[in-house]
Amino acid sequence: MYSKWLQVLVKCPLFEGMDMDQLNSMLECIKPRVLKYNKDEFIALAGNDFKGVGIILSGEAIIVKENVAGNRVIISMIESGEIFGEMAAFSGKPKWPASVIAQQPCNVIFISSKTFVSQCENLCVSHQLLIMNMLKILSQKALILNRKMEYLSIRSIRGKIIHYLLEQYKQNDKNMFTLPLNRNELADFLNIPRPSLSREMCRMRDEGLIDFYRSSIRINSLENLKALADL
Repeated sequence: MYSKWLQVLVKCPLFEGMDMDQLNSMLECIKPRVLKYNKDEFIALAGNDFKGVGIILSGEAIIVKENVAGNRVIISMIESGEIFGEMAAFSGKPKWPASVIAQQPCNVIFISSKTFVSQCENLCVSHQLLIMNMLKILSQKALILNRKMEYLSIRSIRGKIIHYLLEQYKQNDKNMFTLPLNRNELADFLNIPRPSLSREMCRMRDEGLIDFYRSSIRINSLENLKALADL
């Protein structure tokens, strides 16, 4: 039943460390549901009953949430092999916190939350690995959220950009590097408008602090950038 999706699922972080035979055996044991959705159909609707951690098997979807003004905000796009709903799985509130909408025809597999908190009747090793992988995913998400909170505490647009660039400098250990996020993703991450991000980066380039081309960045004056970060 699940064999046609093994090539996709084996690359998902939730099944890290499993080969295809182990993965197939575990799926046959836990028996997750595979559902089909048409383009623009709701895979999950905010406020509706939570139906399990989802993984996109084919197609693409977006995760959206309405703000207080009733406007729809796109949180992220998810593709084949990517997971959603993991943060809601153990919240104690079995409702979808955001909506997931198919951008094209999708196949989605849903794994019940009970799978991660109950002991496998067959005591399979893969089930234990599944639980450990889920804990790792949740831990990584928590670290990302904590990192975003740090950026939200920085008031100025320039301050947010400088702290992000210095963070990338430390990770790459060189003055020239490629940003892991495109401009739209970076604007979302820093919680600033895309035009404001571009405008401030151009100002920093004109002042000789940085040079950039697309996602490539060069820090021209590390000392000046560090000094501005403290302002």
